Formats: sequence, C-alpha cells, structure tokens
Amino acid sequence: MNIKKKINSINFKTLSYLIIFSITILFVFWLFQIFFINIFYEKYQIDTMYELSNTIYNTSSKELNTTLENIVYNNNVCIEFVTENGEVYEYNTKGFGCLLGRNNSNIDEYKVKLYNSDEDMKAVKLVNPDYKSEALLYGIRQSNGYVYIFTMLEDINATSIILKNQLIYIMFIALLFAVLIAFFLSKRITKPIEEITDKSKKLADGDYSVIFERNGITEIDDLADTLNYLESEISKTDEFRRDLMANVSHDLKTPLTMIKAYSEMIRDISYKNKKKREEHLDIIISETDRLNILVNDILTLSKLQANSEVLNYEEFDLNKEISNIVKHYDIIKETESYIITYNGCENALVYADRNKINQVIYNLINNAINYTGDDNTVNINLRDIGESYIFEVIDHGKGIDPEDIDYIWDKYYKKEKNHKRNVVGTGLGLSIVKNILTIHNFKFGVNSVKKHGSTFYFEIPKIKKCK
Repeated sequence: MNIKKKINSINFKTLSYLIIFSITILFVFWLFQIFFINIFYEKYQIDTMYELSNTIYNTSSKELNTTLENIVYNNNVCIEFVTENGEVYEYNTKGFGCLLGRNNSNIDEYKVKLYNSDEDMKAVKLVNPDYKSEALLYGIRQSNGYVYIFTMLEDINATSIILKNQLIYIMFIALLFAVLIAFFLSKRITKPIEEITDKSKKLADGDYSVIFERNGITEIDDLADTLNYLESEISKTDEFRRDLMANVSHDLKTPLTMIKAYSEMIRDISYKNKKKREEHLDIIISETDRLNILVNDILTLSKLQANSEVLNYEEFDLNKEISNIVKHYDIIKETESYIITYNGCENALVYADRNKINQVIYNLINNAINYTGDDNTVNINLRDIGESYIFEVIDHGKGIDPEDIDYIWDKYYKKEKNHKRNVVGTGLGLSIVKNILTIHNFKFGVNSVKKHGSTFYFEIPKIKKCK
C-alpha cells in the first residue's frame, strides 16, 4: 500500500516525467548525431556540388582558373582540369580523401565514362576504397577542356569521428545531469504542495492559526492564497457558529425559564387568585409564542439555506399587505410608546411569493424597532421608482459602522458579543430577509449613517404603477 502510494505521489510522478522527458531529448539528439547526420551531410554535399558545377559550367575560360581556386578554397572538394591539349591542372588533389590526381583504374574508369557522356554536366556516385564510404564525382564540359570535381558524401573528418565516439560519454554525463535537475525540480514543485497538504490537515482538525506560504510558483501561490482565504472564512464561520449556538441557547433558555417560573408560581402561589393566575398564564402563553417564533425562524432559515423552499408566486397588492402588517404593531405602539408611520401608494401590484415577502416586511420592521433611537420612531415607505417599487424601513438609531455592513445579514451578527433580548423577533430576521430576497433575485441593501440611523430597503418589480 505504501509503495503504491509512493508511486502515485506527485514527487515520484514529477521526477519520472522529467527523467523520461530528458532521456527522450537525449535519445533524439543521439539519433540525429549518429544515424541521420550522414543523410543530412550527403544531401548538403549533393546540393553544394550541383551549385558548384553550375558555377563552373557558366564560367568563361578566362576566369576559370580563378573560379576553381575559389571553389577549392571555400569548399571541401578537390578538382582536376584537363585541357584540350591534354594538360592537367590539379586543385587540392592532395586533400583528405581525394581520389583525383592518382593512378587509380577505378577512378580513371569513371572519368572516362563522364568524359564520353553526351551531357555537358553529369554526376556519378562511387565508393572510396580508402574509407569504404560513398563519394560523388561530377564532370563538367568546358569550352577549352573538361573539369572533374570530387567530394566525399560522408563526413570522414577526424574531428567528427572523435566527436561521434565521445558522444556516448557525453550522453551519460548529460543523462546524469538531467536526472539531478529532474530530482531538484520535482522537490522544488512537490515540497510546497506537501507542506500545503500537511497544513490543510491541521486546518481540517480546527487549527486556524496555520498560514499557507507562497513560494514563487504562480499556481501554488494561487492555491496558498485561496486556502488562506478559506481559512479566514472558516474561522469566521466557526465563530459565527459558536455565537449562534450561544444566542439561540440564550433565546431558548429565557422563555423556557419564564414558562417554568410562572408555572411554579401558579402551582404554589396564584392558583387561587384568578386575576394573578390569568396574568401569569398570559405571560406563559406569550413566552410560548416567542419560543414558537424562534423555532419557526430557525427552521425557515435552514430550509432557505438548503434551497429546499419552493416559491409560490402570485399577484397581490403590496400596499395592502404592508398596511395590514403595520396594524399588527398597534399593541407595541400602545404598550411601548413606539411611533410607527407608513407612507404608501394604492394598487401597488406585484408578482412574488406573498407569504415570503410578508415575512421580509415583518423582519425589517422588527429590526428597526429593536434598534431605533431614543425617539422610538420607525418610518415605513413604499415608493414608485419607475419599473419597480422600493420598500424602505427607517430608524433613527446609532447606525452601522461601514466595516460591519457586509456582516449584518449573518445569523445573530453583532459587533458587541453580549447578546441582548430583542423587543420583537429572534435575531435571525436579517439573515432570513437576505435569503428570501436572494432566491427572489430582488435587489436589497442598507444605507446607514453613524449616529443618525439606518434605512433598510428592497426593490420589487411592479405590475401596475401607483395612482
């Protein structure tokens, strides 16, 4: 199992691929040097000889000697020029591998064959008996004689032969260096990945102090940045989770404590006093209702975040719904001295999930009541802004710090960690608002000025303009 895991590791695979790549490159290099070099050299020599023969054929008799000397000087060839009078001029015939200028029956036979040819320029391939390698002999007819030009078609230069023989050693040395470089590169690439893996395991175990370091490789740096961001978000989520548990526990404990306390009071003290008993029962009912609302909000939020809620779209008058909801707060206005105003417009027809939108309106008003200023005033508006209506809830509280704006939609988010009991609602309202408006794809937000209050709003497309 360990061997299989090691073979499948990035380190092993990277090293293997780099070594295979290096061996492939060296093999191709060796192949071209040993097997294909003669093919390329022969083609080059044939093309060169053809060009040189054309040059000689098109040279005048006066300039022929100079041309032949230049050709021999600049190219690895030897030349023999036989005049009409039988005079022989040799150029570089003592050069390495040249067969011209010798008393050799084989070369003489080829020379006679070329000379007797009807063609003005003709080439023949032959074998140099000294090196058992192919050579090329060209015959070019001139106005005052005949020119033979000879070259080897294989590179028999001593330096080239030595280099070919040494290539095997060069290959082994290059392969060794390739393996060392491949090993270094594999370590360079895989080490930061292994470190990230180890730190990721610590992060999974709840250690949020780990830091994923950059190492100069773009892709790994991007991964490290992503994991650092992930760590930050997980840390925030874990903190929110702990706060949520503490706050939910607090909100569950408070009504349960009240229910228990007043139940005991009825049992032990007020069970004979009708007036007191009814007062205590009313408190028990009120706390039970609050507990029921909290549980329902938690269930609603869970469904919304799990995308299991199905929207039931219908056409309805938003103004009428808001007016009915505002009336439900009359008890708050009377008992807590709150001032709640509503400024709307008639026949504000919209198309959405009526119950979900009502839930949004309730939660926004509850939030404003909980955080309004000393004037205890909440202003509610429904305005026509063209293609949509905008619903606004305005309080005159202490406002929200700009850096906290993005977090107020989180469950139970509070800059101050000491949780206090809401006047109305459960503390999950804004998170429910965010989820409902998001699945409706409605624009929403908050405008807040420190010490001057906040305006929460959402926009909803209209069906018919206000009158």
